[in-house]
Amino acid sequence: MLVIEKKAELEAFFNDAGKAREHWRVGTEYEKVGIDRLTGRAIPYFGKRGVEFILRELIDRFAWEPEEQDGYIIALVRGNAQIHLEPGGQIELSGEPCESIHCTHAEFTQHIRELLEVAEERDIVFLGLGMQPVSRLEEIEWVPKKRYRIMGPYMPKVGTLGQRMMKQTATVQANIDYSDEKDAMAKFRTGMGLTPIMIAMFANSPISDGQLNGYRSFREHIWTDTDKNRSGLLKFAFAPEVSFAHYVEYALDVPMYFIIRNKDYIDMTGFTFRQYLAHGYNGQYATLEDWEAHLTTLFPETRIKRYIEVRSADSQPPELMPALPALIKGAFYDADCLQAAWDLVKGWTWDERMEAYLGSHRDALATRIRRYSLLELAKELIEIAWEGLRRQNALNSRGEDETIYLNPLKALLNDGKCPADVLIEKWEGELQQDVKKLIRYSAYKLP
Repeated sequence: MLVIEKKAELEAFFNDAGKAREHWRVGTEYEKVGIDRLTGRAIPYFGKRGVEFILRELIDRFAWEPEEQDGYIIALVRGNAQIHLEPGGQIELSGEPCESIHCTHAEFTQHIRELLEVAEERDIVFLGLGMQPVSRLEEIEWVPKKRYRIMGPYMPKVGTLGQRMMKQTATVQANIDYSDEKDAMAKFRTGMGLTPIMIAMFANSPISDGQLNGYRSFREHIWTDTDKNRSGLLKFAFAPEVSFAHYVEYALDVPMYFIIRNKDYIDMTGFTFRQYLAHGYNGQYATLEDWEAHLTTLFPETRIKRYIEVRSADSQPPELMPALPALIKGAFYDADCLQAAWDLVKGWTWDERMEAYLGSHRDALATRIRRYSLLELAKELIEIAWEGLRRQNALNSRGEDETIYLNPLKALLNDGKCPADVLIEKWEGELQQDVKKLIRYSAYKLP
């Protein structure tokens, strides 16, 4: 590992990741909460009806390769796709970077088929929700990953809801490429600007601890008191001259979690990366591998690594999972559409952005900014993305373009609803606030 000699290398880390337009791809990460069908409780990591069992079965039946820590399986790899575990046993498919959403959809469908084939034999189901609906924080078993042994105890020092974020919540996110710094900053700024709209469109976590929690996206509310140093909206994203240098300066001053040496995780929670870069620690000095690892521990709504991650959506029912990458690909991979998406939000002040951001957690599409509701803006955004996908004209074997993956989301918006609105109506109506009925309603089914 080469030691970083000057700060310019940190900016170069981002600049060197630029790609020509023909090499742009979309990666999607899908997190899912698993529960015991009979009780609604979160499945544990250990045991014959737990996460580890599921992973071993996926290895045996579907040619996944294991990654282990201390003898525990903590990830699977097959080709360019990976399965990761979140702290509370949420199973995440980190998909292969795809040229089209048709590819993304096929990969996700295969993953769900494999996962459910294994899980349903043990009365384990996965829910299309943004957080665990029944199990309380203390009832959920920690996944035995080394990084979580550092992150878990640190969370209560910097917020009251961080362990909830780790163990109870689930998201779907889209990862996109950029050509150069100018393009990256346009996407970074737009992703940050659209955050309240995307939260509202995909809000899907109104039930937790067995009851309504008062929010459409409680998952997003949780982020407001997780760790303010590393999450939320970043004000500098909206500066006209924003650059990679600004993101570097931000990342340098965020407290670290760890560095990795010989597969061991060294606790660095007492240092910022800036301090570590300047002084080292116990004979260790900052490397680009340390920098890359540090970037994965920052959690703003739009994150820059060697690509850009849009992180504002709750996990969804399976029919809506492809809608998030489709929305992002349509709006962000056409220059005119990217500008049109930014135009929706470019005039807001910082105070207005924060008001809309916080309002979207509780009220979702009903949140208002100036004379508009987020519902009205969401309808405009989906039309922008629709046009972008139409122009990109990526066709499947039936001659359909990628707009087909926006149809379920568009239908919801036309009804004036987000997924949480539907779920709240169902919970208070035909589901009769019955957890077993909720499970039947929201469980993933075999495709």
